[in-house]
Amino acid sequence: MKVEGLVFALLSAFFLVTAGIYWLLSRDPTGFTCLLLSGGFAFMVGYYVLFTARRIDARPEDREEAEISEGAGEVGFFAPHSWWPILLAGSFALTTLGLVFGPFLVLIGVVALLFCVSGFLFEFYLGVNRTQSFTLSSVEAMGELPTSTGKFLGEQH
Repeated sequence: MKVEGLVFALLSAFFLVTAGIYWLLSRDPTGFTCLLLSGGFAFMVGYYVLFTARRIDARPEDREEAEISEGAGEVGFFAPHSWWPILLAGSFALTTLGLVFGPFLVLIGVVALLFCVSGFLFEFYLGVNRTQSFTLSSVEAMGELPTSTGKFLGEQH
């Protein structure tokens, strides 16, 4: 993680130096502010990553003597599909259009946003996908029936 932290630290330094040069040459407060904020955000990410890198063990990617097999294994659960991001983007667009055309659309958009965020959040806790993030053996150990015995949703046996 040290490499990632140094990349963000260098990016922060670049933005801050560029902001100073930009202000001297243009005196434009908008661009100067954007460059300052970009430098500040890059600094925050770089500081967090470097601070975290000191507190955890080195990853295989960070060690010169690491073997490829050390990085093998389960990385995590990644959703195979989801309609919620599309619905979330649509409700966000509706809310944004409401800022332009009228408050009634903002109200409808905020309700849609709350619904879509809730659906996205609880996608793997309720309904047909509730056991999709677990292995079949862990579902059986919990005493529940799996929602599907196939490896992929909709797979026919």
